[in-house]
Amino acid sequence: MKILALSDEELMEFWDYYVPGRLKPYDLILSCGDLKAAYLTFVVTLARAPVMYVHGNHDTGYVVTKPEGCDCIDGKIVEYRGLRILGLGGCLWYRPGDHQYTEEEMEKRIRRLKWEIAKYGGVDIIVTHAPPRGVGDSEDPAHQGFECFLDLIDTYRPKYLLHGHVHMNYGMHIRRELEYHGTKVINCCGKFVLDIPDGQIGNWKKPILAERIKYFLQK
Repeated sequence: MKILALSDEELMEFWDYYVPGRLKPYDLILSCGDLKAAYLTFVVTLARAPVMYVHGNHDTGYVVTKPEGCDCIDGKIVEYRGLRILGLGGCLWYRPGDHQYTEEEMEKRIRRLKWEIAKYGGVDIIVTHAPPRGVGDSEDPAHQGFECFLDLIDTYRPKYLLHGHVHMNYGMHIRRELEYHGTKVINCCGKFVLDIPDGQIGNWKKPILAERIKYFLQK
């Protein structure tokens, strides 16, 4: 399965300078937030794949105009062709505005999903806007990550966590790919292409260890 992950920057190759067939190779398109609704609507119209998105902290306009033809997975877990995908949009609160959460609020969002995640037997990909704390984030208040995402990774051991929010041009310290306890944490600002052999997906879809389910459900 070839996945195109988008975030934060509208790329001319997928919009103004689009060439017919450019989106054809992708089986799934994921948006990690802060993209214009018109951009996602254009992408899903030209692609032969579904577009799923979470909210970025600048996606306040979605209240009036949502990305047409796209599926919001913010605060949900969905399954697509064997992949279990969890969406958690928004960033750490730093000023009044929508799609911003305190650490405690994001923890509550995750707790509300625990039974649903357990029903699916875990999660393969987590799609967020903000990164985990200390893994691809920055020190300024607007771009710090969530501590609770670290606990989420430790509990479910997803293969990937895809995020945006921290632009690649914010500094030399910004890295596209990192790893935390076996999970690849990928900054999808602009775009990132994830190519997963279909044979791997079936091997991932196994119930997570009973003790880890019990640990998380008791929290």
